[in-house]
Order: sequence, then C-alpha cells, then structure tokens
Amino acid sequence: MPCFNEDARLPSSLEQAEAYLGLQGPAFELLLVDDGSSDRTPELIREAASKNKHVHAVFLPANRGKGRAVAEGVARSRGGLVLISDADFSAPIQEMPKLEAAIAAGADVAIGSRAKRGAREVDQPLHRRLMGKSFNLLVQGLLLPGVWDTQCGFKLFRGDVARDLFGRLRTEGFAYDVEILVLARRSGYKISEVPVRWINSSTSRVQTVRHSRQMLADVLHIRLGR
Repeated sequence: MPCFNEDARLPSSLEQAEAYLGLQGPAFELLLVDDGSSDRTPELIREAASKNKHVHAVFLPANRGKGRAVAEGVARSRGGLVLISDADFSAPIQEMPKLEAAIAAGADVAIGSRAKRGAREVDQPLHRRLMGKSFNLLVQGLLLPGVWDTQCGFKLFRGDVARDLFGRLRTEGFAYDVEILVLARRSGYKISEVPVRWINSSTSRVQTVRHSRQMLADVLHIRLGR
C-alpha cells in the first residue's frame, strides 16, 4: 500500500485491512510504503508496525511517486500472492476474493476494473469518469488493446510475477500501472480484468490537469521504449 500524506485516511484503511486479513489466517503481511510524506503518515505507519507483527513499514527518503513506492513495497514482499491497493480502499478489501478467483483460474495478474460489465462505481464525478475513459482509450490505442481499465488501484499478482515485473519498472508516477501491464503482456503473463465495486474518494491525490499531462508523457515514453 503506497502512502503519501495519508494521515486523514490511513487509520480507517488500516482498521479495515487488519480486520479483513486477520480473518484469513496468520499468513499475510501488510507493507505500508511512505513516499516522503510531510504529515503524520510516517508516525502512523510506525505505530501500526509496532502494534501488529504482520505490518511492515518502508520509508522512502523523499517523494518519488506512486510507482516507485509500490515497486519498493513489492521488492520487500514474500507472499505467494501480492495485492496492490490504494490507501483509501476505493475498491474495498472485501473485493479481493474476486481477484483471487481469477488467479486460481489461471491468471498471473488479476486487475480490478471499473469498466467491465458487472462493475459498480459509486459517487464518481462525471469529469473523472470522462478523464479515465479518455485516458484508457489512448492506452488501448497505443499499448494495451483489450484492457479497459488500467488505472484501478486494486491489482493482485502471483508473488513471483509481481517481483519480476516491478523489478523492471521504470515509470515512477501514476502511469506505472500501464508499464506493468505492458511488461506483463510482453512477458507472456496472463492478465484477467475483473469487475469490482469502486467508491470514489473525494480526497483523491490525482490532480486532473497536472497529473493528466504527466501520465500522457509517461505513456508516450513507454510507447517509445524510453
């Protein structure tokens, strides 16, 4: 779970994650990666790790970007399955069995989708829906035909696959999902897109104009192999 200035949302998310994962048995670890936060996020992460042996803290010395934070967490993971989730759980942790079923059916990568039939978006503003659909059409045209939602922050990987892919990641910002899926497809890994429930967070870190430009530049770099 990448975390950047999440002191308002992190306590609730940690409570949800620990409660859900605790019911699954002892064989789990929760890796919280602080991406150079300037608020109380590092303090909250340290506190969580001190109270629960399954919670592990990772700290980046400066803000590197969501992609780098996720990659650092994956590199330290040990599980047979690795779930990547946003810190706000816009896709609730209870949606995880849907992704697990896809992995059990033979997928190497199971990605939550807000675009597949059966998905449900709650309170997602129209401008964000349009932004997401436009970005995805661009990604499909340039890199990933047939993948309808690359940016949903809820993805499950076979552990060895996750560590392979993220070990090769170069994109450090929000478009890291695109590069990971491109790498997965080029490596012959099977990707399954799974409809999930998505609850919009009014405090999303994505800034429409600035991050859209950055993500577009990243996609072009991926397309050109830079």
